[in-house]
Formats: sequence, structure tokens, C-alpha cells
Amino acid sequence: MMESIRLRHCLEAEDSESFKHRLASAVKALPAGSLPLQAGCEQGGLVDDSDILASVLSVEQDKDRFLARVGIFFTEIVGGCNCNDDPLEVNAYCVLEVAINRSDGVATIIPLGR
Repeated sequence: MMESIRLRHCLEAEDSESFKHRLASAVKALPAGSLPLQAGCEQGGLVDDSDILASVLSVEQDKDRFLARVGIFFTEIVGGCNCNDDPLEVNAYCVLEVAINRSDGVATIIPLGR
């Protein structure tokens, strides 16, 4: 599980489409290494999240929080079969759950898998 981040600006969206756009942009703008994407690696490689694509799949809300599922496309770097092989870049995908507290905008992000 990762450290909490602040996404209060996402809560200031006028409508659901604006919220989804703000959330996807905020997730994409996080520094490399911030997202728990290892759950999306299928070949035991390393996460390269220097250029990700984020898509908000669903959003639910209650009186305390917004709960979104976000699909992330990224690159998995897989070592070669022997010492002379170059690492392979493989397209990878992971679904994350982003829970944003209404009161303070603090968000927690956990991986749900592929």
C-alpha cells in the first residue's frame, strides 16, 4: 500500500465527467514510482511508469468519500533470457482503487490487480 496523497482539487469538479478528467490527470501527473503498479506485472519484470495512461473506469460516492477504479496502462521491463539479451518492454495494465476523503481530499491508492 502506498502513502496517502492529496487530491482535493478533484473534488472541486463541477460534474462527473470533469471529476473523471481531473482524477485521470492527477494520477498521470504523480511522480514515477508513486503508484502501486507491480500487481500488473505478469512476467516478474520491473515497472516503468515514466509514461502511463490513466482511465477512470467507475466512480461511486457516499457521504464520506469518492471511490474510483482507475485503469493504468504502463510498461513492464522484463530481463532477457540470458546475459546477452536486451531487456524487453511489455505493455502492462493494472486496476487501482482510489479512495478520496471528502473532508480533507486525502486519497489512498491500492492495487486491485489486472
